[in-house]
Amino acid sequence: MNIRSLTRGDGVVIGAAVLLFIASFFDLTGSPDCSGPYAKVCEAQAQNYSINAWDSLPTLMSLYLAGVIGAALIVLSRALPQPRKVVGLDLGQFGVALTVFAAWTALWTLIGSHGAGAGLIIGLIAALVLAGGAVAGPLVPALQPALIGAPKPQAAPYGAGPNPGYGYPGAQQHQQASQGYGYPGGPTHGQQGGGDATSGGQAGAAPAGAAPAAAATPAAGAPADFAPFWFAVPVARPLYGEDGSPAPIAELAPGTWYLAVEQRGQALIAQTQDGRRGILQDTTGIQRG
Repeated sequence: MNIRSLTRGDGVVIGAAVLLFIASFFDLTGSPDCSGPYAKVCEAQAQNYSINAWDSLPTLMSLYLAGVIGAALIVLSRALPQPRKVVGLDLGQFGVALTVFAAWTALWTLIGSHGAGAGLIIGLIAALVLAGGAVAGPLVPALQPALIGAPKPQAAPYGAGPNPGYGYPGAQQHQQASQGYGYPGGPTHGQQGGGDATSGGQAGAAPAGAAPAAAATPAAGAPADFAPFWFAVPVARPLYGEDGSPAPIAELAPGTWYLAVEQRGQALIAQTQDGRRGILQDTTGIQRG
């Protein structure tokens, strides 16, 4: 679960759901106008008949808890890397439907009540904000930025490990130090044997010329000048399978380094830390290591 994939619209949904839950503890009906000689009796009866949503199961389930559950499903669908479905609908779509239903119920419950209390009034406001945030979140650009800003990637991965990979500063030095015969700059067979130009030295020079040629061969479908590099994404982005499947296989999270192993047009073939490979279609704003 990745909470950094939550947006500002999800923040509106969460805040409205909390307000809706708090409103369920307030009175559903207002106090009657108690005046005249029987004012004390009227006030006593009003206290006895004062109820909140937890005293009315139909109102609690159809208005307050329906909205809270809908908000939870929306947030859960954003945080999960793979979409989940309920009765054929994505969790997010099912949650949006519940929030709209809660707002509709709150509106007509308030209209049909005789003297609405704070619980109904605040509940209606919270339900309307909740439904509005759920519907407008994916549509309004102002609600689409990340709720929690992406942290700046740490410099620790850069050659810090014992086996730095492609794209890490220091990787080249590590590879040069570990390469044996045939690596440019590494000792040849002739040099190790004392520097005599014998047939053994000529045999060691052959792989030295073959290694750069093999390294210069680009991967199939990649530009000739492409070299693997590490990168981080500014916001959570889906990673799709190389077979063209429309469903994402993983989600790239901000603050984590991923390895780009190939380029296909404007897209990148990225590899996650657990070894999965896929296509990153949206490469705008990525930070190269």
